[in-house]
Amino acid sequence: MEENRELEFPAFPYEPYSIQLDFMKFLYRSLDRGGISMLESPTGTGKTLSMICSALQWLVDRKKLGSLGKNGKESSGGGTEDDDEPDWMRNFVPNKEPDLAERKNLMQKKKNGVRSKGKEEIVRDLFSASAGEDRGEKANDKEVRNARGKIGVDEVDDDEFLLEEYDSEGENGGKLKRKDVGANDVFTSEEEVEEEGLGEEEVEAQLKIYFCSRTHSQLSQFMKELRKTKFASELKVVCLGSRKNFCINEDVLKLGNATRINERCLELQKSKKNEVSKMKKLGAGKRVRGSKSSSGCPMLRRRKIEELRNEIIQLEALDIEDLVQIGRNLGSCPYYGSRRMVHMADLVVLPYQSLLSKSSRESLGLNLKDSVIIIDEAHNLADTLISMYDAKITVSQLNQLQTHLNGYFRRFRNLLGPGNRRYIQTLIILTRAFLQMLSDDRKVVNPTDTPCDADEIKNSSSSTMTINEFLFALNIDNINLVKLLQYMTESNIIHKVSGYGDKVAISQKVVAVGDDEVVSEEESAVSGFRALADILSSLTNNDTDGRIIVSRAKQTCSGLEGHIKYVMLNGEKIFSEVVDQAHAVILAGGTLQPIEETKERLFPSLQLDRLPFFSCGHIIPSENILPVVVKHGPSGRSFDFSYKSRRSSTMIEELGLLLSNLVTVVPEGVVVFFSSFDYESLVHDTWKASGILFRIMKKKRIFREPRKTTDVEAVLREYKETIDALSMGDPMGCNGAILFAVVGGKISEGINFSDGAGRCIVMVGLPYPSPSDIELIERVKHIEGLEKTILGKNLNASTDAECHNGDVEAGFQILKSCKGRGKEYYENLCMKAVNQSIGRAIRHVNDYAAILLVDARYASDSTKRSCSHSTDKLPQWIKSRLVATTPNYGEVHRLLRQFFKSHKKKEATDKDFNSKK
Repeated sequence: MEENRELEFPAFPYEPYSIQLDFMKFLYRSLDRGGISMLESPTGTGKTLSMICSALQWLVDRKKLGSLGKNGKESSGGGTEDDDEPDWMRNFVPNKEPDLAERKNLMQKKKNGVRSKGKEEIVRDLFSASAGEDRGEKANDKEVRNARGKIGVDEVDDDEFLLEEYDSEGENGGKLKRKDVGANDVFTSEEEVEEEGLGEEEVEAQLKIYFCSRTHSQLSQFMKELRKTKFASELKVVCLGSRKNFCINEDVLKLGNATRINERCLELQKSKKNEVSKMKKLGAGKRVRGSKSSSGCPMLRRRKIEELRNEIIQLEALDIEDLVQIGRNLGSCPYYGSRRMVHMADLVVLPYQSLLSKSSRESLGLNLKDSVIIIDEAHNLADTLISMYDAKITVSQLNQLQTHLNGYFRRFRNLLGPGNRRYIQTLIILTRAFLQMLSDDRKVVNPTDTPCDADEIKNSSSSTMTINEFLFALNIDNINLVKLLQYMTESNIIHKVSGYGDKVAISQKVVAVGDDEVVSEEESAVSGFRALADILSSLTNNDTDGRIIVSRAKQTCSGLEGHIKYVMLNGEKIFSEVVDQAHAVILAGGTLQPIEETKERLFPSLQLDRLPFFSCGHIIPSENILPVVVKHGPSGRSFDFSYKSRRSSTMIEELGLLLSNLVTVVPEGVVVFFSSFDYESLVHDTWKASGILFRIMKKKRIFREPRKTTDVEAVLREYKETIDALSMGDPMGCNGAILFAVVGGKISEGINFSDGAGRCIVMVGLPYPSPSDIELIERVKHIEGLEKTILGKNLNASTDAECHNGDVEAGFQILKSCKGRGKEYYENLCMKAVNQSIGRAIRHVNDYAAILLVDARYASDSTKRSCSHSTDKLPQWIKSRLVATTPNYGEVHRLLRQFFKSHKKKEATDKDFNSKK
């Protein structure tokens, strides 16, 4: 496409502003160019609509030219078989319909339990000496079969939990050896029979756009904007989401927790075959009916899914709520129904995690080759990406696993083949070792020369280790974790052991209380097994990619607490898997500044001057915003909310005097952001005791952000209703409301405070993350170490050698020793949080608000600065209008009074003008 030709965007439903045109043109040309680009447009400037009209216009134009058609025909399969969807869906491969013989062959393999694996080259033994044990496996086969044949009718319920024999000698890794036909034989399911009829497969869309955002509400907003354009009816669009948002099975929804909903959904799918077969064959010739719990999900009938898909095709772009409603009407699962649409869609709308996680991509069948990926709200992309690869297992989960594994092994030891016995014993060894690591009396000493004091490690509640240090400390470095994970995937041990353990636990409770209806309220061991699998998988990463954090077990009022957690530090390799496949990746957001932090963590090899970056101003006129640095309080004290000073009574009192003055001059709503919930509570209680809170309440009603996110919506609703009511006049002299919020909380991101809800935003201090955060400090050390590697310096410098165990002073010492990228990253985290919070106020062209940055550290004289300053990292539309220094608070008060007086006068003039029209 010609670079200089005039671009037009006829789908834009309004007359676009100049900055919107500039944004759309930059995005269009970025898609032409390919690679990574970043676009920043303040919230309230029509960013979402601009992205839709530009990107989808490019898609339409590109499809007309057909220049990418040849590259877009690859099947979206690409992934391994996964138990994350029904069998009939998993075996469906778009545009690659097998012939009849091949389909029968696939079905026969499936019946025989053969599952393909992606790592066929991994054939090492579990232990170095395991070859000798494996040689005795065949000799034991007959003994095991004979033992199984002696199972009585009374033990039939236990027999269903018995594992199939497992052969770890196969060249393709482990595999099930289903030589017997008897107690464990399962008939061919109805779903397998229906696979014979799969013939009418749609053609894979040649070019796709994937649009991602962080939350489901943001995706719903995207769909709402999409419907304003012609593309909603011209293109095929599908919206993906989580099971928790899509599930319409009331029995499953009652579980509430997303993890439990996921597990129950998968359990229902695994039990489907047993129910469809109607009967189980028993070795003794007896037959029993499948249990009701094994009936599968009634929403997953193949014909219903097809009916849902056909219904979706007939309608234009549907969001999650629409899909759920249609699913309820048809009695068909909208979660799997939407997934059925992916291969034929032009535009796929989905959450971050579904696209960024490799396992999720493979499960959903997402084909990223030559596609376009647009990631909105990209300011948290790096943290979101690496957090998806974190893994954590708690002491309670380990105790439950230990109990279940020991009980299962005692019950079935004589019935299991040597392969199963060996792997189960290995799992028992691992859980025992992890529990010993978490015990209070265990001293953790790194195998290498540790710079940390041994007493400090022993007395601390947490410590960090590399992967190798962790493996060596527990003496488990000789275990082939890859092969063990393969066994856990193929053998179905997770559901067998969990099912048996849950049954024993329930029966014990029934005996204890004599009630046949008792149901165990304990969380299923399945979640513990998945947590263990995640930890073991993390231990197969490169030693430098992450850190192990051991938080030792301690007794609290809520029970025994403690955990082992793997923290991923390196997001570059993960993100490169996406970038290398896609034609173009667009990172968009309202506030992406400072962009260096995102670049350094996700694509450090890309030079900053070669990274296309677009940042536009705001659509509001300059007089509609008043950003001011507040250096002094009303009594003349200098504001210092650094970690060591912010808790002083004088500083809290001075802040109270400031707000007491502000509520007299600022109309309607004021939002005050504190650095943490603990600090907000301290300030609130101090003001309440001193009477300052009462003075504030004379002018504005006070609201506080709740710690529980589920309560936030109710508080916000009451806050806004109060402002609307008081704007009509109040005989008591109250002129609005004030909301105490927390940086990094629910209110600081994604909440709109337009018009009267946010006439003034007050940022208290610079919200640097706490140095007691072990994960944060490890990340800082890692990023600082990257620079040393590039510069060829010694990695054993002080920042990489210091030990940090959750102590604030130790954290400060590490931060002080950082001089390069680690320091920059820490500062950028602070300013990103500031930018997100203060960006909540201005939401449309006629909106106006004041922004107060309350701390002397914000103040600066640009003529005397020789290095960068924190205010340099503010968004350009705020920085260009910032009043960076004032002689005293009196000047700040004068500016505020003048600002709101002029806008009140303008509103009165506009109202009078409109009434005369």
